[in-house]
Amino acid sequence: MRQLQQNLVEVEIEAEHLLLARQQLVENDKLRNGNREALTALRKKARTTKTSVPSPFEAIMQEIEGSESRPLVKEVCRTCGDYDSKEHTWMMFPGSDVFARVPFHAAHTILEKDQERLDYEAKKLQSYVKEKSYSISEKGALADKISPGVLRSLVTLTDKSK
Repeated sequence: MRQLQQNLVEVEIEAEHLLLARQQLVENDKLRNGNREALTALRKKARTTKTSVPSPFEAIMQEIEGSESRPLVKEVCRTCGDYDSKEHTWMMFPGSDVFARVPFHAAHTILEKDQERLDYEAKKLQSYVKEKSYSISEKGALADKISPGVLRSLVTLTDKSK
């Protein structure tokens, strides 16, 4: 009986960690969607898309014909494009309630870096959820020792006040 109780406690602890990780994943997705929407709004303001602005290499190859005095490398921001990157835009900093007026290029750079960080955290959380789910299913200690009917009744067991 003690072994069964210990197995139940271990599975419950892992299940609790799994539920917390899933909740964190949902919160992370909300932040990622907000960042994605903000980046899309900035691209619309600059009238660019992720692929509409040529890469620096493409810009160099197009301008290389007959230009001896131009520098070989011309920085082209994929979000700013030809938009004035020094123009100020309002931005609410991630994780705070502070609005600030920052240059356009700085605003989208901050959002893109934050998006990369959130993507990394989401992948980490997804792998953690997979690992915990696999661990719980591997334990399967309950299915071997308790019949499915008894296990179902334990899961649906509720306290009723008299």
